[in-house]
Amino acid sequence: MRHLKRQLLLAAVALMAATSVNAADKVRLGNLKFAHYGAISYMKELAPKYDLQIEERFFAKGIDILPAIVAGEVDIAASAVDAAIAGRAKGVPIYAVAGFAKGGARIVAGTKSGITSIAEFKGKKVGVARGGAQELLLLAELDKAGLTWSEKPGKDVQILYMAYADLNQALMAGDIDAMSQSEPQASQAINKAFGVEILKPYDTPIGMPVRSLVFSEEFYKKGDVAERTMKLFVEATKTFIDKPDLAEKYVINDMFKGQITPEDFKDAIGNSPYSYEITPEHVQITTDLMVKYGVGKLVNPPKATDWVKTDLLESAVK
Repeated sequence: MRHLKRQLLLAAVALMAATSVNAADKVRLGNLKFAHYGAISYMKELAPKYDLQIEERFFAKGIDILPAIVAGEVDIAASAVDAAIAGRAKGVPIYAVAGFAKGGARIVAGTKSGITSIAEFKGKKVGVARGGAQELLLLAELDKAGLTWSEKPGKDVQILYMAYADLNQALMAGDIDAMSQSEPQASQAINKAFGVEILKPYDTPIGMPVRSLVFSEEFYKKGDVAERTMKLFVEATKTFIDKPDLAEKYVINDMFKGQITPEDFKDAIGNSPYSYEITPEHVQITTDLMVKYGVGKLVNPPKATDWVKTDLLESAVK
């Protein structure tokens, strides 16, 4: 009888252990493969501490994550602010809850192009990914230089839209004269000597663009789970800020599987520092410029104060 009781007790303990292992709340994360998105990816490693399980899925562009949020397949996502704005304008139920990096863009010309300034883009072909911060920054810089642009020939600058991965190849091949590119691809072009930096495009009203962490409205309302997820995000980001060697190793080995060099990483993060900061003011300026330049084709531009919610962030940082 005592033996049976002991067996039942052991079985109960095993069941409790199994239940506690299985009790972690699953959070489905949409992410992008850029150096400055590394801390978001690192959340997976720290998740058990917060009784969470992060299920990460990579997308080609921030705007590509939005249909997955609408379909209920993604709870939280990392994207440029303008992709989030475009989604919110189309009725995607999201809140911008934090920033996670700033900057992350460079305008790079082909080494053989002889271009040294934006003014010299006249008569040239410039590549950019559609719907990202890089597009908005490029158009703001062209406008500042008094240049006109179009996808078709006939304006001062012809813009060619292509994927981030294809931009470097096009610049190397001479199919475009310059590009507005993200990190670490922009740094790679410079370090591999087929590109030269024209400028970091932060001298327009946007300043340094912010990358945003967004929660679906449904996930934001999940109380305790949303709060733990935000605390996890803050710890992951702080870890990357405080331990740059760990951040470098993780991004190079885990995210990029050795496809970028330590030099690429350092140059990229030098131009896209990790940060928590996001403000309704920055989001509103970005929204207004998207309307001005027709980026994202915003029919109903969202008012930033309606959907930028920093209460969870402020609580977690404390």
